[in-house]
Amino acid sequence: MTTVALIGSGNIGSTIARLAVGAGHQAVLSNSRDPSTLADAVAELGAQASAATSTQAAAAGDIIVVTVPVKAFTDLPAAAMAGKTVIDTCNYGPERDGHLPELDNNTLTSSELLQRYVPDAAIVKAFNNIFYRHLLSLGRPAEAADRTYLPIAGDSTRAKAAVTVFLDSLGYGVVDAGALADGWRQATGTPVWGTPYGPYSDENGQSAGADAIRAALASAVR
Repeated sequence: MTTVALIGSGNIGSTIARLAVGAGHQAVLSNSRDPSTLADAVAELGAQASAATSTQAAAAGDIIVVTVPVKAFTDLPAAAMAGKTVIDTCNYGPERDGHLPELDNNTLTSSELLQRYVPDAAIVKAFNNIFYRHLLSLGRPAEAADRTYLPIAGDSTRAKAAVTVFLDSLGYGVVDAGALADGWRQATGTPVWGTPYGPYSDENGQSAGADAIRAALASAVR
């Protein structure tokens, strides 16, 4: 059993928490407000879920899931995240985050920017390319012919191995998309972002195998 800390409990964060609890993990939810604002979500998830401040959640987590706007990276509890495996689900959106020159000119990926703010954590990009309703519905056992795959990117072999095991427990296979610097291949608007899993109008989504994900990653251009 893994303790999964959610820093940010919006659509993706709460979906990951739900899947984690369903897989037998503990989930510690946090947001930018008081933990009491998550009481209803925790009650719905049951005894394996709890709410805390972001610092408390990060300290408790074996794996930390960051699911906040990129502009909120500055508020993350870096000290509590040191030495931890951190899943970065975030997508850069200038209309929400403001224009960040290093992201606009492709000097950095958003995950590399996150690494600057939490330098002692091991970051893995994951979950950022799938609609939360599809994420909730597409999980399948490892032996299933229609198992869906998600791309991950990161610089730490150890952290990517831990994330692979975690995603497997949620019902997803993994395609290694390379280093954090390669994370742009799964960013907003790329071929692997959303499209392989079907339109948003179909809440159940469609399965996307490893070959489809690899092909989509390979076709990405800047």
